[in-house]
Amino acid sequence: MDRRRYVQLVGAGGALSLSGCLGGTSASESTDTVTSGETLTLATATTTRDSGLLDELLPGFEVALGATVDTVARGTGAALRTARNGDCDLVLVHARPLEDAFLREGHGVNRRAVMVNDFLLVGPPDDPAGVAGADPVEAVTAIAEAEAPFLSRGDRSGTHLRERRLWSEAEIDPTGSWYSESGQGMGNTLTMAAQSGSYTLTDRGTFRNVDADGLAAHVARGIDDPPPLLRNEYAAIPVNPARHDAAYLLAMAFLGYVTGPGQARIEEFRVAGERAFRPLGRSREPRFNQYVPSDWSNADDP
Repeated sequence: MDRRRYVQLVGAGGALSLSGCLGGTSASESTDTVTSGETLTLATATTTRDSGLLDELLPGFEVALGATVDTVARGTGAALRTARNGDCDLVLVHARPLEDAFLREGHGVNRRAVMVNDFLLVGPPDDPAGVAGADPVEAVTAIAEAEAPFLSRGDRSGTHLRERRLWSEAEIDPTGSWYSESGQGMGNTLTMAAQSGSYTLTDRGTFRNVDADGLAAHVARGIDDPPPLLRNEYAAIPVNPARHDAAYLLAMAFLGYVTGPGQARIEEFRVAGERAFRPLGRSREPRFNQYVPSDWSNADDP
């Protein structure tokens, strides 16, 4: 069935039967699709909340499905831990290495790429380390050599993992009084960086949405074709219903929404008049690697 038609039927409250959709479900135990009043628990990166995107994206799904979405916003690592514990129905996150481990361990299924933007290296407007316009690896190297204050999230979020990758590429182990950790989400970290005159790594959406007048973007390549080290891809992954008592049908409906009708909302979303994300859910060419760990091969199948 066409996905658009499926969403219309469910959103209208139709009792569309999905017999056999879940492994082990017999015809006599057929499960009615999502009906009004159900709740979907979404664990997501703080950047989707702090950028303001969730406020634009979720109401359309709730209206279409007659459902409620409860969000748990935290770093990607913590969001995936929430899913491992069976405390949510799906995740919307942005750290492929952590997602790959989550999929390979069997905790999540049917990963779908949803959108992309870019990471920015921001800092004091006077740029004491002289990093403006530099390559991202050259930029963090200059910050370390100048011992300019740098504030890390330090929370195993997608942004924190990308920051650690930049230090690794630069062959630098950041230590000393110039390097500190906030242990906070992206919005709070930006506020703290502005107050302390520190550099930090952030995503485009949150940076544009948070009042951080004391910071300027010094390394920014845009969301149309960011280099690999600055590319920031978000994916939605339902929790494996064979592991946990998750609202799997509702999670799959959400997947259909964010890769279908929700793509227009992502494209139209603006922060201070600027596009904050680029939708990825639709493609003329098959992209099978989005569903599985990035290092997966047929040889992995038992």
